[in-house]
Amino acid sequence: MKLTANQFSFEVVDAGDRSAPAVVLINGLGHQLTYWPAELLDALLAAGYRVIRFDNRDTGLTQSLGSVANPNFIWFMVRNHFGLPATPPYTLQDMADDVAGILDALAIDAAHVVGISMGAMIGQRLALAAPGRVLSLASIMGSSGAAGLPGPSLAVIKRLRQRPPKEREALLDHMTAMQLLIGSPAWPADPAVIRRQMAAALDRAHRPEGFMRQVIAIAADKQRAALLGGIRVPTLVVHGKADPLIPFPAAEDTQWRIPGARLLAVDGMGHDLPPGLCPYLAGELVAHFANSLVKTHA
Repeated sequence: MKLTANQFSFEVVDAGDRSAPAVVLINGLGHQLTYWPAELLDALLAAGYRVIRFDNRDTGLTQSLGSVANPNFIWFMVRNHFGLPATPPYTLQDMADDVAGILDALAIDAAHVVGISMGAMIGQRLALAAPGRVLSLASIMGSSGAAGLPGPSLAVIKRLRQRPPKEREALLDHMTAMQLLIGSPAWPADPAVIRRQMAAALDRAHRPEGFMRQVIAIAADKQRAALLGGIRVPTLVVHGKADPLIPFPAAEDTQWRIPGARLLAVDGMGHDLPPGLCPYLAGELVAHFANSLVKTHA
């Protein structure tokens, strides 16, 4: 369904009992709401939660900022790196405000917030800016954004530096190779299945300009690490020890910065949500939700 929030039209899927506690799922960079595995969604619904997922701005079927000119990417990154003025088209805080606006549109006062990758960073921003809207925070395969943390593996950097092809089949090859590269070695994916998933996502929406604007928003969010000590909502940090895109030390740093945060380290997990891992992950999330309410009312 379409909802208007923060002056944007968002594509939203709202599933489960409307009277149940709400869980809002925040996607990562360029991912659409269809990215969330059915195994995770079904487990959360079966546990008695109302599950809300949506396409971020500039992604999927949500409104694009197509009329907004992108800054020169390389020039922006150079200026941003050296601390020179560099204004992004929008910020991660703007995207956190989007989440709050979606909750408003659904008449939900507060929800458990689960973010993956960039979505984890957006969730951190929401917990800082509007703690009353966040019953608990699960920051999955995210980062504090602190300077000095290790970056992607050399293989991932090499792949990221390749310009995505424009021809459909070549682009699918590129997308599939990237997903397999960052995936979980303990739960290896079938390349044919991944390619079908990439094709379905490509057919649903293809928004490369939005992807670049979100990369810029992440790069511009340089002050978040210093602020994370202000998060007071119960927080679970989940990260794979085999993540080649955002290496595990990012999780340790995030957990260290957020008071009382618990770190769940997952052996063999990369930068994805393999279906075989989802039952375990859902169990940990449900326990976190329940424990957060106990702590809140203690």
